[in-house]
Amino acid sequence: MDIREQMVEMGKRARNAARGLSSASGKAKQDALLILADLLESEAGAIAEANRQDLDAAAERGLDKARVQRLTISDKVLKAMIQGCREVAAMADPVGEIESMTKRPNGMLVGRMRVPLGVVAMIYESRPNATVDAGILCLKAGNAVILRGGSEAFHSNRFLAELMHRALKRAGLPEDAVQVPPTTDREAVAEMLKLEEYIDVVIPRGGEGLIRAVTSQATMPVLKHYKGVCHIFADASCDVEKGVPIIENAKMQYPSGCNALECLLVHKDAAEALLPRVAEAIGPKGVKFKACEKSLPLLGRYAEPAQDRDWGYEFLDLVMAVRVVDGIDEAMDYIAEYGSNHTESILSEDYQNCMRFIREVDASLVVANATTRFNDGGQLGLGAEIGISTSKLHAYGPMGIKELTSAKFVLLGDGQIRE
Repeated sequence: MDIREQMVEMGKRARNAARGLSSASGKAKQDALLILADLLESEAGAIAEANRQDLDAAAERGLDKARVQRLTISDKVLKAMIQGCREVAAMADPVGEIESMTKRPNGMLVGRMRVPLGVVAMIYESRPNATVDAGILCLKAGNAVILRGGSEAFHSNRFLAELMHRALKRAGLPEDAVQVPPTTDREAVAEMLKLEEYIDVVIPRGGEGLIRAVTSQATMPVLKHYKGVCHIFADASCDVEKGVPIIENAKMQYPSGCNALECLLVHKDAAEALLPRVAEAIGPKGVKFKACEKSLPLLGRYAEPAQDRDWGYEFLDLVMAVRVVDGIDEAMDYIAEYGSNHTESILSEDYQNCMRFIREVDASLVVANATTRFNDGGQLGLGAEIGISTSKLHAYGPMGIKELTSAKFVLLGDGQIRE
């Protein structure tokens, strides 16, 4: 069987599994997730061994620091995966929920019912934890999922998928609801993206190059974000004592994350008070600043002059662009030009400016007086996420259970006919 035939067969099995899942009870889906949580806990050693194989191969291939960080299943990452399973299991099942039922003048009742999307294909780099996150969310929402992780995480992903198969089987659900292609050949992705007959939506998660490649080849809808160029705007009234830890967290807590801070915009009236404190707090910890002419002398030895290419750039590292602006209008104009519709934050004690920033800035999450790192499904109460969409159809922001469903119209009549 060649790769084309393999992918078609996977698509057929996923479509059949999706039909079974769409009518599965909420209890069965909950049981599968709780069983999976227990398996992740009891098989921690085997998970670490599979991940070690991938990390050893990554070292031989010379993978960059950001990708190795994403590839690693640390104790913290595994704990988050387990917690995600249990949180998603405890959440309400959206499938079958009827929304906004209204009565028409002729007596008919018209509403919308939540239904699964069907078959989801997930294409992603590194991040083996995404295998579990995607699997559990799709399962809870009644979708089958085909998970195509990067070749660098092949052993980790295969073992995690095996655990999901065991959980599905024990819960009486179709094992084909979660599938991982048995090959690292890139041709498998190309063939999968032609399967619009079986796959309803594809979600790429990774670097901009991967996402653009998937978008250009896919014959089915794509939910995507190209990059995470996230900004914090420190307004004239920002509280320095509160603001510096927020900036530090946004840049340093996970520098390779798509919701990490990439550019700090500072009101000219706050620059002298704030920027030296920022440099003092995170410069010695390894952050390098790409500074505009006005901010350069305020950041000391940790800064160098910014180049044109630094504005709107996703560093994914301990590098941050810094720019002094005249006010909120210039900050929002800058974000409109250089932002990526991912996450934007304002630090301000001026309520009107906070509300204006939230209303007018176009991003999947707009924040007032908190870190950009909160744009995450778990942090926003979704339990886990399959990705963050910066396209407005069909979802905008982290995609949790509800975002992995659609809504069909339902009509309850009592003999009415159209005249």
